[in-house]
Amino acid sequence: MSVKNDLDSPTLLPSLVRGEQNPKEELIKRDRLDTKNYKRIIRDMNLKVTKQRLAILEGLNAGQAHVTAQEVYEVVNEKHPEIGFATVYRFLRKLTEEKFVTEVRMGGLPARYELTPTTHHDHLTCVGCGKIVEFENHQIEKLQAEVAEQNGFKLTDHVLELYGICTNCQK
Repeated sequence: MSVKNDLDSPTLLPSLVRGEQNPKEELIKRDRLDTKNYKRIIRDMNLKVTKQRLAILEGLNAGQAHVTAQEVYEVVNEKHPEIGFATVYRFLRKLTEEKFVTEVRMGGLPARYELTPTTHHDHLTCVGCGKIVEFENHQIEKLQAEVAEQNGFKLTDHVLELYGICTNCQK
């Protein structure tokens, strides 16, 4: 698919069809969660621990770090066919609202979700293949804080997503 940007030059969007995983992710090291962690997350949200909620958290943490609601549903559905897509989607939205999950958006494509890591990071996303690279840069963080301060804002949170073409797609 191709769309026009402000400069009227075509920008390619990746073909991330249902169930297709991101080609290679470069991730910042994160700890693997277990059932005890899942229960803590659910309780911290003041919700009852249920089989459905545990299954959704397991599905979210089953493979790639950045997954669509459809991909989580497909993982959950393999073991729990009684859990519907709407249930998965609603719980992902609630996890996002409560900041246990971070939503990554890429153009007009479906949102991708990741368990919120303990340390902040930003994303580079390839518009050719959909590869997502996580990175940390203290100079960027400092600059964002300065820009907020210069404009009279008290920075409470932010998401930085940069889009470009990865090395493989440039070939």
